[in-house]
Amino acid sequence: MKPITVKHLAASMIAAGILGAAALPAQAEDQFVPLLAYRTGAFAPLGIPWADGKMDYLKLVNARGGINGVKITYEECETAYATDKGVECYERLKKAPPTGASAFDPQSTGITFAVSDKAPADKQPIMTVGYGLSQSTDGSVFPWNFPLLGTYWTAADIMIQDIAKREGGMDKLKGKKIALVYHDSPYGKEPIPLLQARAKKDGFELLLYPVTAPGVEQKSTWLQIRQAKPNYVLLWSAGIMTPTAIREAQASGYPRDKMYGIWWAASEGDVKDLGDVAKGYSAVSIANSASTGKVHQDLKTMVYDKGQGTDSTGKSVGTIAHTRGMIISMLTTEAIRTAQEKYGKGKSLTPEQVRWGLENLNLTQERLNEIGFGEIMRPVKTSCTNHTGDDWARIIQWNGSKFEVKGDWYRSDPAVVGPLVKEAAEKYAKDKNLTPVKCEG
Repeated sequence: MKPITVKHLAASMIAAGILGAAALPAQAEDQFVPLLAYRTGAFAPLGIPWADGKMDYLKLVNARGGINGVKITYEECETAYATDKGVECYERLKKAPPTGASAFDPQSTGITFAVSDKAPADKQPIMTVGYGLSQSTDGSVFPWNFPLLGTYWTAADIMIQDIAKREGGMDKLKGKKIALVYHDSPYGKEPIPLLQARAKKDGFELLLYPVTAPGVEQKSTWLQIRQAKPNYVLLWSAGIMTPTAIREAQASGYPRDKMYGIWWAASEGDVKDLGDVAKGYSAVSIANSASTGKVHQDLKTMVYDKGQGTDSTGKSVGTIAHTRGMIISMLTTEAIRTAQEKYGKGKSLTPEQVRWGLENLNLTQERLNEIGFGEIMRPVKTSCTNHTGDDWARIIQWNGSKFEVKGDWYRSDPAVVGPLVKEAAEKYAKDKNLTPVKCEG
């Protein structure tokens, strides 16, 4: 499918005699943003509102006048969360006109692993907001990867911090058992190094329970958990695996208020059909996407009230997954806006120029307020050495009918996460025979 642009539409209208050439104002060059999605497959309940949110925010940016007059064009490509399909989408869209792909959000750890080796040669930014390769925080080794706002090491560390808070301090973790029930894939395995480091440092026993995709068969896993009696269970799942785990926890008598899910296992679609069965289930939430803000009002009045919303029902707007999708597109467009400050306002940019914008993001509270995200996330600033930026997150809890934000903001402990990033990034550079970029300062 060829992406539709303002100019393409205008040209066709001229050809049809609907508009005269004199009636068409001069248009700034367009900026292309690829939209990888999984609206099908086992993870579709999460993927659909996530994809809707990404597309809806781009529509809102255009409704607001674009990025300094530059309109966004986009094309969605279905991956079904399959790595081979994701790579096909990447190859097809990376050179899409008129600018090439501004930045890819693969929406899959497996796809991210596959395209990260291609990105340096292609000069193609890869955005992994809340997922991907945790060590790609180190921009000197991963100049084209941007795990913005947080990684799976961020999430795992914050889960342990919240558990420690509940127990009365980090020293109270000694002798406890903490289980990880995880999707047996690159995605599910990502938090293991962090949890192993934490277990060694804090003295708890880490129990690992892989679950074969798609995660509909977990009875044996929860029988093992029933026997082991862990004090807490961390759930690294998505799609059907999440409600299945919660139901099996109930069946085995494991308390849901002792369970923590990763942010991809923490959307309304994961638990709404469970109701009180999931009551007490907690999760870590990247940014504060369990809340709504001015951006949702603008989306309603400027997009949905005009019949242009992506979700024909409008029911996904304001949900956690939809808001996270909007956050991803917001970070993309703000990187483009940042890059325009260097390369020219009102100009379309190359992916390499957008990469500079991603590496020099500085979303202040004032700017977040201006674009409607002031109540949803905290300020974030990236640099050459830190491609994640500020990794704020909060804990949310299901009350039987909705998720509620619990407590204040957390950040990962740099004394724990930092050495892991350094060690893994150095190993990656050695294995791939890469020379790290020399960062200034």
